[in-house]
Amino acid sequence: MNSAKFPISTNQEARLLTAPEFQDLAAIPAEVEWFKNHDNDHTKRAYKKAIKEFMLFAGIDHPEKFRLITRAHVIAWRDALYERLTRKGKKLNKVTVRHRLTALSSLYDYLCDKNAVVHNPCKGVKRPTVIRKTGRTPAIADRQARGLLNAPVDDKLKAKRDRAILATLLYHGLRRTELCKLRVQDYRFQIEGVPHLFVEGKGDKDRYVPLHEFAAELIDDYLDAAKHGGDAGGALFRPLRNSRKGGMKKAITPDGVYKLVQHYAATLGVRIRPHSLRATAATNALKHDADLAKVQEWLGHANISTTRLYDKRDSDPKDSPTFKVSY
Repeated sequence: MNSAKFPISTNQEARLLTAPEFQDLAAIPAEVEWFKNHDNDHTKRAYKKAIKEFMLFAGIDHPEKFRLITRAHVIAWRDALYERLTRKGKKLNKVTVRHRLTALSSLYDYLCDKNAVVHNPCKGVKRPTVIRKTGRTPAIADRQARGLLNAPVDDKLKAKRDRAILATLLYHGLRRTELCKLRVQDYRFQIEGVPHLFVEGKGDKDRYVPLHEFAAELIDDYLDAAKHGGDAGGALFRPLRNSRKGGMKKAITPDGVYKLVQHYAATLGVRIRPHSLRATAATNALKHDADLAKVQEWLGHANISTTRLYDKRDSDPKDSPTFKVSY
């Protein structure tokens, strides 16, 4: 091979694998590789729990035993999960059973792609049918959304930050993990003269979301007070106290956002989660005649059927046949 045509880098700063490291990585079982390939923490936790349950049920104590699993094993596990549905005190439901089977099927699809197994034993195993016409996360009323935006009342840094966070969630329908990943530079994109947020979405589905004027004003106000507007690559929303790792450059955590939303919701006498603000943004946009396909893109949904769960335009209780009955 001509080394001039295909130059080999001799940069000593480049990180090279040692021979033992290379051998260790080459020996990683496909099952472990599949798990590491997921970058969403929520998905990882859910899939890890499902696979651990199945391994315990089937007596799998070594990755090689995954090759011995048949459809009969999967059906037996599914039936055991169904049995738990009838026991008191268990929070397992049909959606959870379906998710458990989906996780196992995802693993076997990966093993098939890697030629580690010849077939997916989950294929043909009937899963519980889950029909949902509305989302499980309730949206809040418009007056409650306005109350939430007005809940941080003073002019201190915390109130300015919290108002900016609540507005970013309510006006752009972001997931809390997406909000936590925002950097200062991510709210300064211009597309055809219109300010946009650059959002690192779920499943590597990045997107640009037009920035609402009201939210932009609150973010600017927060950055002026926080003094990190010049740190383009740093986190946009940060904790108020220094931490040992990362200091003030460290982003607020999803748990921090969760507690923030719950705190202000409690002042209004309601109990909601951050995802309710995403549901509220989607429901409000659709109610004001936003195009369903554009809302799907706006939210970063992979499937438009998920977006339809937020569409309440045809489910007004006042339109129920109940009120059409007349004797």
